[in-house]
Amino acid sequence: MSMTPGGPDYLDTSGPAAAAPDNDNRKRLIAVGALVAGGAVVAGGAWAATSFFATGAQPAEALPDSTVAYFSVDLDPSGGQKIEAIRTLRKFPGFTDKVDLETDDDLRERFFEEVTKSGECEGLDYASDVEPWLGSRAAMAAVDLGEDEPAPVGIVQTTDAGKAEDGLATLIETCGGAEAGAEGDVGGWVVDGDWIVVAETEEIAQQVVDAADGGSLAGDASFEKWTGEAGGDGFMSVYVAKAAAQYLDDAAGMGAMLGGVPGTSPDGMSGEEVPEELQQMIDDFDGAAATVRFDDGGVEVEYAMSNYQQDMTKYVDGDAGVSMVAGLPTDTVAAFGFALEEGWAQAMLDYVRSTLPEDSATIDEQLAQLETETGLAFPEDLETLLGEGVTVSLGSGIDPDAIANGGPGEVPVGIKIKGDAAEIQAVLDKIAAQAGPELADYMKVTEGDGYAVLALQDDYRGALESEGDLGGSDDYTSVVEDGDAQTVLYVNFDADDNWLVRLTEDMPEVSENLEPLSAFGVSGWVDGDVVHGRMRLTTD
Repeated sequence: MSMTPGGPDYLDTSGPAAAAPDNDNRKRLIAVGALVAGGAVVAGGAWAATSFFATGAQPAEALPDSTVAYFSVDLDPSGGQKIEAIRTLRKFPGFTDKVDLETDDDLRERFFEEVTKSGECEGLDYASDVEPWLGSRAAMAAVDLGEDEPAPVGIVQTTDAGKAEDGLATLIETCGGAEAGAEGDVGGWVVDGDWIVVAETEEIAQQVVDAADGGSLAGDASFEKWTGEAGGDGFMSVYVAKAAAQYLDDAAGMGAMLGGVPGTSPDGMSGEEVPEELQQMIDDFDGAAATVRFDDGGVEVEYAMSNYQQDMTKYVDGDAGVSMVAGLPTDTVAAFGFALEEGWAQAMLDYVRSTLPEDSATIDEQLAQLETETGLAFPEDLETLLGEGVTVSLGSGIDPDAIANGGPGEVPVGIKIKGDAAEIQAVLDKIAAQAGPELADYMKVTEGDGYAVLALQDDYRGALESEGDLGGSDDYTSVVEDGDAQTVLYVNFDADDNWLVRLTEDMPEVSENLEPLSAFGVSGWVDGDVVHGRMRLTTD
């Protein structure tokens, strides 16, 4: 199960936004039902990417609390945030050339023009046939209605329930190649208050409406918890319920779905139970959510998910790595830092053994052979080598010509380790003996401010041996979560004379669209039973 939350596989293969043949009217109707949400993604997210969170009714109110996965989008957010988003996106020439949105544009109309420009909906007029009833919010969802598989559902907001009935009929007749009301496989919908529920059949749509009357997703405690942990509303929101794990459980029992697992038969079908460790992870999964926002010249993605591997995440929940990144030189181009608690290497080895119980003896034999051949001790030397925290960083002074002519020694890259420099050097000496003299020169440790330092370039080694103040720079604080982060990735696009623009200057169309980028950061932290993450990209 990925540490990055997202919908289970069935959303990609059977959801409302899935592509379908032109003559498959049922699939076409479901696609129409997800017109705003699904189409925005298919079109590259350009229209949805100009919006932010809005107040008011949300599609989750029209879905039952048995919904196992949910993706929503809003195309008409509050005016101030919409202006902020468009101003940010208009900094990129590629966006302006292809989209050229203004702050007062009706995003629904612009999207309608994009969807219908192929000519398949000839005769359909936005102003008379769509605008009078189409709202601005939509969602795709997978709903458990008690069947073997969840039902794919589209939810579209409507501003006029009566006009929505006629408008949908016109939409199907014009774009679906079938007369409204005619017998055939054209799917179905139900208009319920401010929402249109679209499903494979009208009966399924009605079941969704009836189920929502008994308890909506918006009022579900798990939905409220996980969307709240992810920071609340955004212009795009994703939610995955605990119940979704049962479908991962089903998939895990099929070798073909996982690319083959131990004990599977030649045709990929497993005749055995899911491995105990994987089953435990599935059972411990409790939900996840993610939100996308625009704010202050940047775009942000925040997620929260169940900490279903607490036995492992407890070894990376310190702040040593982040503190080390904050102490790097202020002109750092990129850096990655994380902490490691004592015992992590043994725990990792035990975890590997538990996931492959039949091969655990083979793993031990291979490790014993490796220890004999190299003199290394596993996992003890591995834990010594990485210490209590590690940062890998790239400094300024990137010169492609010098690197091409001078080799690795011209690359300003280095590693800082919170650990005993002498003990780390002893481990590296064992590795160097196996690697050969050409690499041994790069495995020399020096000590600076209590850290062990390795670097390819002598000048950069000196910079790393001294304490810097990257953590106090505006670029860093604009993209890294202050106070919470336990793992951090940071990239400064403005550093080293706009290094990325320099490296792509022979491709003007690329470099001019990279020039507005300022900084990028990913912060991760564990808070009890919740794993948090935040990605933020800022512009100049």
